Amino acid sequence: MNRLAGVTSPYLLQHADNPVDWWPWEPGAFEEAKRRDVPVLLSVGYSACHWCHVMAHESFEDGDTAAYMNEHFVNVKVDREERPDVDAVYMEAVQAATGQGGWPMTVFLTPDAEPFYFGTYFPPEPRHGMPSFTQVLEGVSTAWAGRREEVAEVAQRITRDLAGRQLDYGRAAAPGPEEAAQALLALTREYDEARGGFGGAPKFPPSMVLEFLLRHHARTGAEGALQMAADTCEAMARGGIYDQLGGGFARYSVDREWVVPHFEKMLYDNALLCRVYAHLWRATGSDLARRVALETADFMVRELRTPEGGFASALDADSEDPETGKPAEGAYYAWTPAQLEEVLGAEDGALAAACFGVTQEGTFEHGASVLRLPQDGPVVDAGRIAGIRQRLLAARAARPAPGRDDKVVAAWNGLAVAALAECGAYFARPDLIERATEAADLLVRVHFRAEDGRAPRLARTSKDGQVGANAGVLEDYGDVAEGFLALAAVTGEGVWLEFAGFLLDLVLDRFTAEDGSLFDTAHDAERLIRRPQDPTDTAAPSGWTAAAGALLSYAAHTGSEAHRTAAERALGVVRALGPRAPRFIGHGLAVAEALLDGPREVAVVGRADDPARAELHRTALLATAPGAVVAVGEPAPEEGGPGAAEGEFPLLAGRTPVEGRAAAYVCRHFVCARPAADPAELAAQLGRPAGS
Repeated sequence: MNRLAGVTSPYLLQHADNPVDWWPWEPGAFEEAKRRDVPVLLSVGYSACHWCHVMAHESFEDGDTAAYMNEHFVNVKVDREERPDVDAVYMEAVQAATGQGGWPMTVFLTPDAEPFYFGTYFPPEPRHGMPSFTQVLEGVSTAWAGRREEVAEVAQRITRDLAGRQLDYGRAAAPGPEEAAQALLALTREYDEARGGFGGAPKFPPSMVLEFLLRHHARTGAEGALQMAADTCEAMARGGIYDQLGGGFARYSVDREWVVPHFEKMLYDNALLCRVYAHLWRATGSDLARRVALETADFMVRELRTPEGGFASALDADSEDPETGKPAEGAYYAWTPAQLEEVLGAEDGALAAACFGVTQEGTFEHGASVLRLPQDGPVVDAGRIAGIRQRLLAARAARPAPGRDDKVVAAWNGLAVAALAECGAYFARPDLIERATEAADLLVRVHFRAEDGRAPRLARTSKDGQVGANAGVLEDYGDVAEGFLALAAVTGEGVWLEFAGFLLDLVLDRFTAEDGSLFDTAHDAERLIRRPQDPTDTAAPSGWTAAAGALLSYAAHTGSEAHRTAAERALGVVRALGPRAPRFIGHGLAVAEALLDGPREVAVVGRADDPARAELHRTALLATAPGAVVAVGEPAPEEGGPGAAEGEFPLLAGRTPVEGRAAAYVCRHFVCARPAADPAELAAQLGRPAGS
């Protein structure tokens, strides 16, 4: 019996009609394996994964293959986005055993959840040196039946090895200027000067590293850091990885020139990159950065926003090809010259082909091209190109659209809240601030839940307004707190600071080890064969460094020594890894830049209807000082008077207007500058690189 009907994961629901007797990850699956004395087949993937769909069509929808799976295994399907803890533990085993990893992930376990055989995608027939999936199933089943002691020994050895891989944290001190400089030097060595970005193909958008580079430039004035960030952002924005019609970024580029993407669009990528481009505009005034930040924000609102006010996880890479009627990667996004001409006519079609790099040979498959903005494209009237874009976008909307994974992931919505709130403030788009507030409200209403009389916790996911069963992990707490802190700074609503503090107190209480290191799961979470603990970034900030950043900002807002100490202790891992592997701990390096700069604390006080206060507030938000925190509110009332903003924002305590004028107070390292009533003076206190 397939048990996936009624779950909240769209990925699992895609498999609810398979002839495979799938179980979700739950104790009953392992009890059933013990009862039947068979191994567990664990299959892990996610909704927007192209090769997950391929393996499903080839094997899980095949009656004969499913029958063999059902007879010889208990089959468990996991959405890695709902259970990142399960994914992390077994992916570590796969990578250790095979030297590589990825999705779909296929792992065979004992009924005690100990892994003994690993793989990723397996084809239906042997090819490219890979055995067929049927051969793998038969081999594992034969070994289980005839060589049980050997299988048990392998499983126990692997489990012992994983359990012994405890992070050697060593209570290292927080990174200093030397480690930041060494990290920049290491990034310079890996930088692709000709094409932007780092490393070769496939090339991923280095969101967290770009944030570090922008912050490092703001703190030190290092022009090389800013140049790497700006050039990479321009290369990505001109490439096929960026949707030139609808905005938004694909997951990665299959080549090192950013030409052909892997077409899935993830919320976390777009939230992170939206913020990066907004920060690049803040630092340079780049028109391209402003356009891309706003187009990416509008893409998230238009295509990922759910009816409940949150943001869906992803859009699939695949969609139905109108010509074949079959799913095909990129069918929604690619164009031939003939298709352009059909929509635009001969003259505009030729112009669009030249402008967007569409060739007769094609840059993708079957003679189609992914739209780009090549550097050598023609100089064209911007209004004319804007009209062409709109006509192509309308024509594309008539194509079968990629599927959407509608689950709301707490961490990624926290990233979206921060990006939309800041974009709304920077670019005078109050609608974006409203969308950020609505998503934050959903997280509070739906994702905060109480269990067994305990204080409320954060749930990992929801769908259609219904909370999922899985507990939030560290990245959920860190990213949601970060989103709330950004929203508090933009709106002046101190309730978001209070919610962030609630989450971060849980981080201190439930996720922190005695030595200051952080675990990905809470102390009382479900016990797996290993408690995951990974400080390195993947496609999004690690939970470890996301929490460190939020702890540091909250401490700057409140003066809490406990939260600042926890942030500094957590950043010890950045001191160890930053100089050696900066590409994999970029968010930690960005947080370290905030620590090195203070971070600066800005309190803006004045009447809510005073334009001078609004201008000072905007100036504070546009400051490039790394990690600066901003509080804005009314003056404190007279002794015994009603209400006080300082009750919500501790930074406003004792702050008063200057000679009746709105004023801003900037403090750093326990030293405060004189109050500034002039936006230019405030900008000088916040945005000037050290030593300039």
